[in-house]
Amino acid sequence: MITRRGFGAIVAAVPALAQQPLAPQQAPPVGIPDPNTSVTPAMRGGTIKVIPPFEGPIEFTRKDVPLKARPFPMTQVRLLPGIFHDAQDWNQGYMSRLDADRLLYNFRVNAGLPTGQSQGFAGGGPGNWERPSDGTRTTELRGHFTGHFLSASAQLWASTGDKDAKAKGDEMVAELAKCQEKLGGGYLSAFPTSFWERLDRLAGKPRPARGADLSQTIPWAPFYTIHKIMAGMFDMYSVGGNQQALKVLEGMADWADTWTASKSDEHMQDILNTEYGGMAEVLYNLSAATNNDKWAKAGDRFTKKVFVNPLAMGRDELRGLHTNTHIPQVIAAARRYEISGDRRFYDVADFFYYTVSTGRTYVTGGTSNGEGWLTQPRFLAHELKLSGATAECCCSYNMLKVARHLYSWDADPRYFDYYERTLLNHRMGTIQPKTGHTQYYMSLTPGAWRTWCSEDQSFWCCTGSGVEEYSKLNDSIYWHDDAGLFVNLFIPSELNWSEKGFRLRQETKFPMEPATALVVTAEKPVQLALRLRIPGWLQQAPAVKLNGKVLDATATPGSYLAISRPWKTGDRIEMAMPMHLSVEAMPDDAKMQAVLYGPLVLAGDLGNEGLTDRMVNGQEGPNTFRLQLQVPVFKAAGDDPASWIKPADQPLTFRTTGQQKDITLSPLHSITDKRYSVYWQVS
Repeated sequence: MITRRGFGAIVAAVPALAQQPLAPQQAPPVGIPDPNTSVTPAMRGGTIKVIPPFEGPIEFTRKDVPLKARPFPMTQVRLLPGIFHDAQDWNQGYMSRLDADRLLYNFRVNAGLPTGQSQGFAGGGPGNWERPSDGTRTTELRGHFTGHFLSASAQLWASTGDKDAKAKGDEMVAELAKCQEKLGGGYLSAFPTSFWERLDRLAGKPRPARGADLSQTIPWAPFYTIHKIMAGMFDMYSVGGNQQALKVLEGMADWADTWTASKSDEHMQDILNTEYGGMAEVLYNLSAATNNDKWAKAGDRFTKKVFVNPLAMGRDELRGLHTNTHIPQVIAAARRYEISGDRRFYDVADFFYYTVSTGRTYVTGGTSNGEGWLTQPRFLAHELKLSGATAECCCSYNMLKVARHLYSWDADPRYFDYYERTLLNHRMGTIQPKTGHTQYYMSLTPGAWRTWCSEDQSFWCCTGSGVEEYSKLNDSIYWHDDAGLFVNLFIPSELNWSEKGFRLRQETKFPMEPATALVVTAEKPVQLALRLRIPGWLQQAPAVKLNGKVLDATATPGSYLAISRPWKTGDRIEMAMPMHLSVEAMPDDAKMQAVLYGPLVLAGDLGNEGLTDRMVNGQEGPNTFRLQLQVPVFKAAGDDPASWIKPADQPLTFRTTGQQKDITLSPLHSITDKRYSVYWQVS
């Protein structure tokens, strides 16, 4: 993980930063002593008020920040056979089985339009979280999954060329445009405008007693849901090339702008205590795409000051917050910095990533417990005992987005140590083989098991982020700048840098085999720098060959090996990445340890004792406290885990030795149908 000290070292090592002109010296703000004068007694005594960075109004001025690295468009990268391609296929199959009319049902009902039966659609709306109102009950997130599905449809087309996925997405955009027109041309949702009256009227007021009339309670998360629909429209436009989606999105943005502009700053801050997710992010994206500052100024109204002020001042006050609705606010802050250069937003994203990745993240890269942060940072062993619902999948999905933003600012490869670990251990294990069904939580409680969504009766938030995740597995493998490219992930794939007439094919079975090879095809020799990420988990600089000869150049783990030359067809780079066993202890309990092999988290196979189909399928998470299992404890034979954990017969499989009960360990992502443990008591 990247430390604050590490960030300082990065800045000091980049000459380009030192060459930037300094800002003109300005007088300090009123009430703040001039730093060039002597320290005053008031300063020594700590009586000078600390002014929160977001105390006053937020003013937007467009000023794009130059990025150090940019990802290649998904249309230029294709996955090759391997575990990532398998996950992409399973997700593609699941998406193809979902009926468009069913996903549109609630929108049509809300707009007073025919629901699709005339086209042969005989069912009702989706189930569970997307369940329509039936007169006696209502689901206040209905419509959110349709937004996720639009994003995933655009990404799946870009990633695979799937024309059917794009056609279904285009069809849904056209039908949603009809709903929007019927509703007046701006507002578009699967629930009525009465939700907004309730939000406006009740925000900031004491919550009613349990069982109160629905009309007297704040709706669950209306802006959170609207964001998903707007984000789906933005992706259908920006990734899928659908111009109608842009028109629909601008209508929705205009409605959101008008609604929020009518509120006082104080009342808007009360409203922001209700989940609203990435509303600011999509408005900033729309502003940048259309070069219209109006949308960014609307996005600024979603700056939740009680959340961003402590982060901007380097303070972790995350305890008690709902994790998944706050990470998108950090993504929004990162995007705001990129289109304005406002360092306050940089500080928010930078410190948030630091404190979560170093103090609130389990060994898998996952974060959250019971959907929140329950303790102060670095008390993960204690937090693990509070709930079995650890590591909500949406949270990892969104943390990977945060890491991508921060990486683009300085191209530090250590962000991809985090990204790789999270991708391999959390994300790759949370899609069910064949069905494409996904998880809500990936529990790390010893003795836990995986639980999967149903085909069409779940539609959790993580079902939505799941179809997005596995439709874009090619989006972060290769990045570039003006001088060349970065290879950040070891995934079998092919890059087509058409602008340079350059192709790169990555041939690897990683992590099944600890090596990768890169093969060049070029129309003519192409001069560029190829930077190969050297993983931070390696024990020493790896052996790298160019066209069969070992390179004299080397690079330390956690950096890049840059090879700059004219590249021609047939050039081949090979890198060995020997993996080794290591242990990672909980920060607040040195005896609670997890075992890794390279970047892979190893889990113990504990069989399927007591599990039933009902417990595995269709549940949000495993009730591990109701069905507890006695988990073995271990006694280490020495500091090196290899002294008591030995290779087994199968690849990437190990067996403990000399224990009261020995256990087989294998990569966590490979255990999909049994009970397991990641953390062990080791003495």
